[in-house]
Amino acid sequence: MTEPVIGDALGEVLHACWAGGGAPGVAYEVVERDDGYVFARDAYHYFGLPGEWTELERLACRRAGGRVLDVGCGAGRHAVVLAAEGTAVVGIDISPGAVAVTRERGVQAECGDVARLGGDLGRFDTFLLLDNNLGLLGSAEHAPVVLAELARHAAPGARLYGTGADPYVAIPSEIAYQDRNRRLGRMPGQARLRVRAGHLATGWFDYLGMTPDELAQVIDGTGWALTDVTTEDMSYLAELTFTARI
Repeated sequence: MTEPVIGDALGEVLHACWAGGGAPGVAYEVVERDDGYVFARDAYHYFGLPGEWTELERLACRRAGGRVLDVGCGAGRHAVVLAAEGTAVVGIDISPGAVAVTRERGVQAECGDVARLGGDLGRFDTFLLLDNNLGLLGSAEHAPVVLAELARHAAPGARLYGTGADPYVAIPSEIAYQDRNRRLGRMPGQARLRVRAGHLATGWFDYLGMTPDELAQVIDGTGWALTDVTTEDMSYLAELTFTARI
């Protein structure tokens, strides 16, 4: 099998969906895991309206205050709604195509890695890592790097609202993958992924699934404290408060 060309696969999918009116059934995001497991979801997910969000996402956006950074903003699903409500919000995404779509939808957005935001973004009162984007912490080793970068842009007492899901579901493929992670010295819920779109693929990246208890361990000593957890089935919304300059 020919290896795909490395490029902005997510951006291509979002552009295709946006060009099709941001409607269901226009384009699909394909995600590949490093053990060969592949799944797909409708790219309309990145454009869904508040009535289609989870209650945890709606709660996070209600709690968002001051100047907001939407981390991993995708097509601006949350940022567009917040901006329309008068919130000062900036989107950040590693995908240039995602940033372009968010800008076309009328929201300020910048291209950057969550561990290297870049640019003169200033400070923020709220950070949003929604759509399970607590996974962007990557790994136990990488999480302090990400949180230090967010701290560099945090106003005193800033809040971070992120969603995650309990990775310990009783599915044979997940159990086998988690056992493999343990043998490799990785956190059980850590996944190595890439996004596919036709001939394109992103580079491989780590995405971290963890319980709230594991999150509390990962952030220990970073200057962020876990101050609230709201659960919904197997998903949760975590509130982290910035408590110290690091």
